[in-house]
Amino acid sequence: MTEQILAERAVWRDTERCYRAVAARDSRFDGQFIMAVATTGIYCRPSCPASTPKQQNVRFYPTSAAAQSNGFRACRRCLPDAVPGSPDWDIRADLAARAMRLISDGTVERDGVPGLARRLGYSERQLGRVLTAELGAGPLALARAHRAHSARLLIEMSGLPLTDVAFAAGFSSVRQFNETIREVFATTPSQLRAASLRRGRRKADETPTGTRLSLRLPFRKPFDADGVLTFLADRAVPGVEHVTRDDSGVTAFARTLRLAHGAGVVWLTAKDDHVRCDLRLTDLRDLSSAVARMRRLLDLDADPEAVTRVLGADPALAPLVEAIPGIRVPGAVDGDELVLRALLPPAETASLADALGERVPSCDESLEGVTTVFPTAAQVAEHGPGRVAVVARALADGVSVHVGRDPLEMRAELLDLPGIGPRTADYVLMRVLGAPDILLTGDPALRRGAAALGIADDEKTLAERGRAWQPWSSYAGMYLWRAGKEER
Repeated sequence: MTEQILAERAVWRDTERCYRAVAARDSRFDGQFIMAVATTGIYCRPSCPASTPKQQNVRFYPTSAAAQSNGFRACRRCLPDAVPGSPDWDIRADLAARAMRLISDGTVERDGVPGLARRLGYSERQLGRVLTAELGAGPLALARAHRAHSARLLIEMSGLPLTDVAFAAGFSSVRQFNETIREVFATTPSQLRAASLRRGRRKADETPTGTRLSLRLPFRKPFDADGVLTFLADRAVPGVEHVTRDDSGVTAFARTLRLAHGAGVVWLTAKDDHVRCDLRLTDLRDLSSAVARMRRLLDLDADPEAVTRVLGADPALAPLVEAIPGIRVPGAVDGDELVLRALLPPAETASLADALGERVPSCDESLEGVTTVFPTAAQVAEHGPGRVAVVARALADGVSVHVGRDPLEMRAELLDLPGIGPRTADYVLMRVLGAPDILLTGDPALRRGAAALGIADDEKTLAERGRAWQPWSSYAGMYLWRAGKEER
């Protein structure tokens, strides 16, 4: 079943289906493919409000980079890049998907294409060949498209000076920034900003203070914001994370980040059609990486309708799926951190963070409660307790836990570490890689939920039942967790 659904998710190859989505202006397909119009030289999102072009004039591409590489420029009206990312990067674990996750995290800007290839375990030539075949563009073109998208969001949605926008988006020079914006959007950065002010996308006096800025993170509806924020809140480490609650539940979640160029603080607040992301960064070059991590943390690129079609067909799960639409699988912002936290009880995790963590500069009132960056694996290896220090040493010495890893290889390496069994390894895969098809049958809360729903009361039966939930077993597990929590 998984292979069949993977084939179906290569939407852009089915031109008839794509054109029907374009004709219907179906926003559910935004981010799943790009439509380019030969007569205008413009590429758009499927739901672009402009007049529907004739079918013979339309081309479909898997990525913006592919459209740009074929000479098309971005639509000024529909912002084709300002949409949730492709859900393909969630369901796929192949080289192309892993490369896209690393590109979104800013690996090319920090380490170049050689660094990207090295983290993926391929030669530059092999990597370029696979990405061009799968995504229509090589790693440099994909990274360039990502930079252009990040720059446009900052130009239109923030008051950062344009010079700061250039470096925040990952460009190596202002000249490169100006040339790319002209080529991709057929206009200059200053003209883009002026147009956004005329359209009311940003007020002229909305200027960030220092390295503090606010962005909107789009998602596909429905979005169970309360569920994912409550999951994170229940596991929050004091000082590293902070939660704001009211009578309706969790309203905001804040945490510190360890980024390539310094510490950061992020505050997430769910709105009706976006998540507000307030950031305070040491260095604006970390902006792209911080945003990518927040999108993974909240699973904002998920396709809830695809999940609902499969899980809603199970009679036992259907009532929960209907009652809680748009459930998400929480991700992680740092692989090493998640591994170490999975090995310790909450109280010991809090003590470890307080004793070894790096203190961030005093925050303003709106970011109160987040004071500490979780310690690195090297710090825990030197000062941490028992087997946790042993695992931390292995992480510091080369066991890589990041979004570009092959799932099977990473799982095998984790299982070789002391104290990490199948349940912990699978939990790490599910959250760090965003793996959508992992059912934690050994988790007591999950089994309690399965029993409460009359699905199963033992691991073997639950695993057999879970085959019907592929490739969305991780999401089924979140529903079972919810049922188990209510049962307890």
